[in-house]
Amino acid sequence: MLATQAQTVTSTAATDNALEKHVLAVSEQLRCLVCQNQTIADSHADLAVDLRNQVREKIQQGMSDQDIFDFMVARYGDFVMYRPPLHTTTWLLWFGPFLLLFGGLFFLVRKLRQRQPEQQELSESEQQRSAQLLNSDAEHPSQEKETT
Repeated sequence: MLATQAQTVTSTAATDNALEKHVLAVSEQLRCLVCQNQTIADSHADLAVDLRNQVREKIQQGMSDQDIFDFMVARYGDFVMYRPPLHTTTWLLWFGPFLLLFGGLFFLVRKLRQRQPEQQELSESEQQRSAQLLNSDAEHPSQEKETT
């Protein structure tokens, strides 16, 4: 009798271990709606714990992984998928970071170009004045004193 009970406990533990691995695999593909940068497998938020429990229940009910994903998407939207599918409604999720990056680079380059001083041509009087200054320096070079 003890051997049968021990075997039942061992098979239940193995089933629970397989179930938990399956829950973890599915949970790693779902986003925590509180943290937003973690999967529900990694998050310790109350909502993530509830979602993991829902995943566990759905697996125990015999639902496939795709059925679970469809259920979560129907309930929370495409954002719940850690890697949301590419639809017209999710373009911003996929391409938004790149648009922000390129937009930021565009404005940075534009701002840097505005900061560069423009080179102005000297007027004729300014050119004559600079020529006089250069000629006066050439005629009277400064002499260095030698110390011995």
